[in-house]
Amino acid sequence: MNNHNSSHEVIVSGIHLDLTPSMKVYVQEKLERLFRHELRIVRIRVELECDPKQAPEQKFTAKGHVEIQGPDRYASVVADDCYKSVDLLVDKLDRMLGRRADEKHDKRKHPHPVEWTDVDLPKVI
Repeated sequence: MNNHNSSHEVIVSGIHLDLTPSMKVYVQEKLERLFRHELRIVRIRVELECDPKQAPEQKFTAKGHVEIQGPDRYASVVADDCYKSVDLLVDKLDRMLGRRADEKHDKRKHPHPVEWTDVDLPKVI
């Protein structure tokens, strides 16, 4: 990971799947996209699961959990290839964080007016 993001914790684990060092590096490189929306991500957990009993097109499942200030974000995708499931998961998390950033930006730029009709405010002298 880059030096400016070294404080972020990225956890990659495999369920019924032996993770190679190259696969861990691949996942970490793909997750770098998420930091352009939110730099204060505390932790990202990715679980890659292989279920040989499932149909071939649903063999690999990738689950992601992004811990940030406010509600955490969860996503899960199913694919026929492990690398494809990682790509789809990162795309989904990227869209979720992008929407969150847009909503946060809109609230800041377009505040809603507040009406004070029922409140008796003290008069300024």
